[in-house]
Amino acid sequence: MTIVFIRLFFIILSSIVGYYIGSVISVFSFQYALAGAAIGFFGSLLVILLEVRLKKISVRNLSVAVFGLIFGFFMAWILTLVVRLIPMDDRAYSSVNIIFILVFCYLGMIIAMRGKDEFNLIIPYVRFSRQEQSDEIVVLDTSIIIDGRIADIAHTRFLEGRLLVPRFVLRELQQIADSQDSLKRNRGRRGLDVLNRLQKNSHISVKIHEEDFPEIKDVDTKIIKLAKLLGAKVFTTDFNLNKIAELQGVGVLNINDLVNALKPVVLPGENMTVRITREGKEYNQGVAYLDDGTMVVVDNARHLIGQTLNVIVTSALQTSAGKMIFANKIEEDKPKGRSR
Repeated sequence: MTIVFIRLFFIILSSIVGYYIGSVISVFSFQYALAGAAIGFFGSLLVILLEVRLKKISVRNLSVAVFGLIFGFFMAWILTLVVRLIPMDDRAYSSVNIIFILVFCYLGMIIAMRGKDEFNLIIPYVRFSRQEQSDEIVVLDTSIIIDGRIADIAHTRFLEGRLLVPRFVLRELQQIADSQDSLKRNRGRRGLDVLNRLQKNSHISVKIHEEDFPEIKDVDTKIIKLAKLLGAKVFTTDFNLNKIAELQGVGVLNINDLVNALKPVVLPGENMTVRITREGKEYNQGVAYLDDGTMVVVDNARHLIGQTLNVIVTSALQTSAGKMIFANKIEEDKPKGRSR
């Protein structure tokens, strides 16, 4: 709403300025004043249209381009001072000056754009904050958004810093939501709902980051490069992304590790009731899932798919990819027959 108000104010102010300039040029002629107001009005609309078209341009790319432009202009100015020491006609000197400005400004912008990943101190990436203040940046990947538990963690205020959702992650999430596969479509829509919840949370900052790397096709590689560029951490549940990020020195927040630290340990010998939903990978295994998604592998239960069983835990395995529980079904005591 603030942007709309600024645009309206700009249109009104441009019309007034155009009216004033038209009246001054024509010695306060009303017709010229109206023409000036019309020119100011339509000129402001063109400027706003240009501004809307430029909204997709990354602020970082623009900062790098401006830096290169200033650097090129500075180099051209130095060289023209040196050339000034050579005796020449003023018209020739002016021509050389213009050529140097054009050439070095162009080269400065191109070189700066090609090496933009090396500019770590360019505004707006310089963070002017006191040392005791926390300003950690966390980059979200697709898996953590679809998982959904990040919204609950953010609501409890245990998660601090700024959450960044790259535009390419949002694009991948929208593609999943538009998938022909109903399962993928539901997961994608769930992720969009989670993002909506995060943006409505007043206790945490969630921003859509426009930076993209067109030369890189893989989304995980883009996430890691962006995190290294911003000095940020990656929040994920993807086991492969976790390992690759760690190998490249990028900090990782894995929600499965958090669950592992907070969830009570399931001890061997405990009983639980589960419903077998599908067959396991090994021979005669059945697989069930707890309410939190934990996988329970039950031996000798392949033929009991769709049934609810009482099982006893034999072991549990917790990794960054999730938790697995191994169990055996509890055999019910059969009534003894009469002995003859």
